[in-house]
Amino acid sequence: MVVVMQPGVEATDVEAVVERVEAAGGQAFVSRGVSRVIVGLVGDVETFATLDLAGMPGVAQVTRVSTEFKLVSREQHPDRSVVHVRGVPVGPDTVTLIAGPCAVETPEQTLAAARMAQAAGATMLRGGAFKPRTSPYAFQGLGELGLRILADVREETGLPIVTEVLSAHDVAMVAEYADMMQIGTRNMQNFALLQAIGETNVPVMLKRGMNATIQEWLMAAEYIAQRGNLEIVLCERGIRTFETETRNTLDISAVPVVQRLSHLPVIIDPSHSGGRRDLVLPLSRAGLVAGADGIIVDVHPQPELALCDGAQALIGKDLDELATAVTDLTTYMGRSPARRRYRSAG
Repeated sequence: MVVVMQPGVEATDVEAVVERVEAAGGQAFVSRGVSRVIVGLVGDVETFATLDLAGMPGVAQVTRVSTEFKLVSREQHPDRSVVHVRGVPVGPDTVTLIAGPCAVETPEQTLAAARMAQAAGATMLRGGAFKPRTSPYAFQGLGELGLRILADVREETGLPIVTEVLSAHDVAMVAEYADMMQIGTRNMQNFALLQAIGETNVPVMLKRGMNATIQEWLMAAEYIAQRGNLEIVLCERGIRTFETETRNTLDISAVPVVQRLSHLPVIIDPSHSGGRRDLVLPLSRAGLVAGADGIIVDVHPQPELALCDGAQALIGKDLDELATAVTDLTTYMGRSPARRRYRSAG
């Protein structure tokens, strides 16, 4: 069961709902989005029905949701959501381009990649300071030094930064630097990490696990939402199939399926799914026509020297073609390119 509070609800009214539910032996989890507050209830639904929650001050409606992912479901929130990342919208009316190096290597490399991304129309910068690699001997990232480099590049370019966090222990530190925290495919079901990020107010990009079903993906998002953070963007980054010609198989069908089930924005990652530079553009086109709310791609000024995933990083002509495709297909789909809406620090 879900209790949707009225816009601008007083904190005391929310607390009163929580207290009444807990007094009846249930649990109440408060999730705060930009424009709404939702209280998810766990416990005996029949008991909750006797509490007259709908009649309490500040309550807009009480909904009995049949899906397991109650807070991210369209059953309780029919309209699709928009997530704002430092003024950049990700949602149904826009197409958001996120680009940057797979891994932060040096200040010079990161700034050069950011300039490339910006020239292609990107309004957010991706860059990995912590890198979960299949081999323990591969480059693992620069850690907090990489975060400081990203913050410096953000100051130089104005691009909000998206960066991965690997463990619950690091969430507080990464949150000090990041405008959006990314949960990678290998951590999609790291439940301690999901809950820790859910307790922050930093937007999060949740990548689909390479072996995960759509239901499992949405339940992972529910872990975050249940702890209070509704600012979630889902990212389809390719699933593991029998095919060996690509790194993973980009599940284009996941875009409309998830948009039917959930109100959360959905973007795609054509770089990590295909794993090859020549596949990024056609996969991007396919995802945008399928209705994706954005794409996240790798760029690198010298991909042949990249310490991580250089084979999929875009340069030169490829990046120009991507920029053209995003512009043309955004118009074709009746959307507009996402632009940053500057707001004061307060």
